[in-house]
Amino acid sequence: MQKLIITAALVGAEVSREDTPHLPVTPKEIGEAAVKAFDAGAAIAHIHVRDADGNPSQDRELYREAIAEIRRRCDIIVQVSTGGAVDMGADERIQPVDLRPEMATLTTGTVNFGGGVFYNPPEWIRQFALRMKEQGVRPEFEIFDSGMIPTALLLVKEGLVEGHLHFDFVMGVPGGIPADPRHLLLLVDQLPPGATWTVAGVGRHQLPLSVWAITMGGHVRVGLEDNLYYRKGELATNEQLVARVSRLAGELQRPIATPDEARKILGIG
Repeated sequence: MQKLIITAALVGAEVSREDTPHLPVTPKEIGEAAVKAFDAGAAIAHIHVRDADGNPSQDRELYREAIAEIRRRCDIIVQVSTGGAVDMGADERIQPVDLRPEMATLTTGTVNFGGGVFYNPPEWIRQFALRMKEQGVRPEFEIFDSGMIPTALLLVKEGLVEGHLHFDFVMGVPGGIPADPRHLLLLVDQLPPGATWTVAGVGRHQLPLSVWAITMGGHVRVGLEDNLYYRKGELATNEQLVARVSRLAGELQRPIATPDEARKILGIG
């Protein structure tokens, strides 16, 4: 098996400080959280940003500050979100791609998302894919349901995505694909040869999905964006969630990838 790439989803758009005091909000806090996750074994930092009031934002300059804070501290791969929050439009969501980070998420379909709708019509998907190609940013296809995989592969056929293909299966979102091993097998079976994949389990599903991914040869995403708890009733930190996956991988004899090893696996120049 390849070495295991751990992604730390540090912030998200739905969680607030009222939910957990451990959530990083300011660019400096995001930088500090990233280096702690890096020290615990993460190769990728998946980031959102917040405004001065702690609200979700896709402001390019806030991303610039957060990326600079991360870069000052470690060489972790920075992956920006183009998902933003469910009420944001395309022009708002695409802003951080112009900073030319190494990676960005690319969701390839619309899905019910709890009480809202995560809207991704075909014209937005193509717009995002083209901007990433123009800026030399490696997309991570963000997959919330099985029908999003053929849409991602259509972008490849149309020449909007080139090079190595990497998928992130977000499982357990109310309205999306359930967090069940049978569904994970279905998703993996749809991928073309040579593609890599990560699993992001939501809430209590994060831990069992992580174990399945480690043993199946996939990669793992953990963090406060997806799950607030280390165990029932005990709030987690980002670095605790990363460290647990690192320990599990060690017990299962799956080495952890460094950021440079992850770059090689993902075809990032």
